[in-house]
Amino acid sequence: MTAAETGRAAGRHPSPRTRGRVREPLTRDLVVAGAIALADVEGLDAVTIRRLAQEHQVTPMALYRHFRDKEELFDGIAERLFANVALAEPSDAPWHEQLRDLLGALTEAVREHPAVAGLVLPRIMSSPPGLELAERGLAMLRSAGFSVERAAELGTMAVTSAITLVTSEPGAPRIRDPEARDDEIRAKRARLAALSPRRYPNVVAAADALTNCASPPDYYRLGLDIVVAGIREAQPR
Repeated sequence: MTAAETGRAAGRHPSPRTRGRVREPLTRDLVVAGAIALADVEGLDAVTIRRLAQEHQVTPMALYRHFRDKEELFDGIAERLFANVALAEPSDAPWHEQLRDLLGALTEAVREHPAVAGLVLPRIMSSPPGLELAERGLAMLRSAGFSVERAAELGTMAVTSAITLVTSEPGAPRIRDPEARDDEIRAKRARLAALSPRRYPNVVAAADALTNCASPPDYYRLGLDIVVAGIREAQPR
């Protein structure tokens, strides 16, 4: 799948080169959408100002009108991910259920674009959508009786854990290339299966589970349940 095809599948603007001579005005949103689509297909390392300029058939200076440098572009990507988090309406549900829902919504948004997952945590305080998510989470933890300092620590741990679930999902594609994903899984499984069963009996037995996630819904449900359960154990008595 090309970057342009990925952009269409994600509801983003397609690359200008797929529209012949018809070209949309280059906007900040269009550049961010193109960057995410490119990362989906080729990985985050492929996202550079020069490469995006080529994708949009403009000079790099046209992109610098919207972003001073690549780091500012990455800020824009993270902001888009946070904006895609479907935060639930405030409710009277127990704090831990609300926190579980918030973390679930975050993982769902990041799973759509795992190649850029690493941009999330360092930039959560850099945009209004990220700040809104942080405010919601901290409010939930404060309502459970945690101090400001402990709520901040636990909130950081919770978001880190949620993102790690995405980046560590066994067999999850780092880019949108099913064939490459299948080849990678087979190679990893073969390496583990070739280990000595005497020395590594459990690793060999778990080769399939360690290299491919049989049920992503169960994987994320268990992972988030463990995160929230750990936070509940730390709740002041």
